[in-house]
Amino acid sequence: MVQKAKILLVDDRPENLLALEAILSALDQTLVRASSGEEALKALLTDDFAVILLDVQMPGMDGFETAAHIKRRERTRDIPIIFLTAINHGPHHTFRGYAAGAVDYISKPFDPWVLRAKVSVFVDLYMKNCQLKEQAALLRLQLEGGARGGAGEGKESAGLLAELSARLAAVEEQAEALSKQLDDESADAAAVATAAHLERKLTGLRRALDALEPGAGNTSSVTPQG
Repeated sequence: MVQKAKILLVDDRPENLLALEAILSALDQTLVRASSGEEALKALLTDDFAVILLDVQMPGMDGFETAAHIKRRERTRDIPIIFLTAINHGPHHTFRGYAAGAVDYISKPFDPWVLRAKVSVFVDLYMKNCQLKEQAALLRLQLEGGARGGAGEGKESAGLLAELSARLAAVEEQAEALSKQLDDESADAAAVATAAHLERKLTGLRRALDALEPGAGNTSSVTPQG
């Protein structure tokens, strides 16, 4: 069973959270509510999220301050943040949002279809990264087993290598399709950059896996990138 991605919705007004849930429910992912910046930071301590939708105007800790805390934490600094605001104070206000680490800055009222499409891109990227981490973990196990095992484990190792290669090929195919989709839709630069980073990690993992194939030479120094 494929695990669903978590999407964090941060807004101090319940009606806005309800509207976001209605818009994003079609993505069939796990939607997590937070009614303040403090509540959002607590949620980020325990759960991993694909993307954060963050209201700018909130009492107490506003969206900019909340984003600053998120970007300072090693665990959460790479989570994409989409700012939502009902007030447009001009280019300076928008620049402040991007400077705080946002990948996008959307003014209310926004087009539900556009918002859903943007969130969907980051969910897809998150899922591909999760798959890549799983393949990397399996590869590390194979590397460790190969270093300890003897000739009697040759057939078992070959079978595992074939399985790893097939799984990695599936992820590579999906990543390539996603990159083409981003190019066709002229997507946000942040999404394109994230996809390119994913492809580089896949390339490193494929090289490490190829080095394990029979006849590839000594594999003890091969370490998958990630």
